[in-house]
Amino acid sequence: MLAYFGPQGTFTEQAALGLGASPADLVPFDTVPAALAATRRGEAEAACVPVENSVEGAVPATMDALTEGEPLVAVAETVLDVRFSVLVRPGGGEVKTVASHPHALAQVRHWLAEHLPDADVVATTSTAAAARAVLAGEFDAAVSAPVAVRHYPLEVLATDVADVRDAKTRFLLLRRPGALPAPTGHDRTSVVITATDRVGALSDLLAELALRGINLTRIESRPTKGRLGEYRFYIDFDGHVAQPRVGDALAALRRHCPDTRFLGSYPKAEAGGPTPGDEEFVAAAEWLAAVREGRGA
Repeated sequence: MLAYFGPQGTFTEQAALGLGASPADLVPFDTVPAALAATRRGEAEAACVPVENSVEGAVPATMDALTEGEPLVAVAETVLDVRFSVLVRPGGGEVKTVASHPHALAQVRHWLAEHLPDADVVATTSTAAAARAVLAGEFDAAVSAPVAVRHYPLEVLATDVADVRDAKTRFLLLRRPGALPAPTGHDRTSVVITATDRVGALSDLLAELALRGINLTRIESRPTKGRLGEYRFYIDFDGHVAQPRVGDALAALRRHCPDTRFLGSYPKAEAGGPTPGDEEFVAAAEWLAAVREGRGA
């Protein structure tokens, strides 16, 4: 069984299918924390959840849930182009209310202002929840993933809707800790760190990556929900924990901040250059070993 942020008809369902899941194995959950909790309990083999959007940034529910409870690690990712459909009931008449997830509404606000300027906009827990609510007569239209029409008998008022034409959302496939995916040479590593409250703390963490030639690809902060001003930092960078310099960098991060959680090393979904190898790192280690053994200088 594979848990995903549902209900049926969301982009997350589409992402899970793109990651190789069988439709028969997919089980929707109403929230991201619920999908991850099912995986932590062993009720699901894995969970597929959204992690960031190119327009609206990180998904707070996912970021927070990754730090609560037993650890989960990402083993794969996928990136979807985000295009929406506006769905209505057959013969529904005038559109006075439009519902969707806040991230979706933010990505079509200009379209709504142009085409449905008088409609009230209402936030829901997911794009598919909005479609279900339209079917139930609670709202007149839903901004939803195109896949939703496979599950709900609604009509398409408009399709291929997006204010930003190249908008994308990234999704993670998460499992309980175990064997990691093998390095591919085109990998990403993710961690979450609670930095100590001192001058230069974040700078010291990032320096550990820079000194090893590791490319930082994302950094986001979220409050710990404890003491005011205390934040967790979510960091993505190129490379795989099996690489010596990446492993050494992770150990250094842990040395600076004991509250460091490894979130996975996995193949990157999008095309790009290969992650730099460890040749110089390995050569330097061999030189140091020779010096220590009196074989060179």
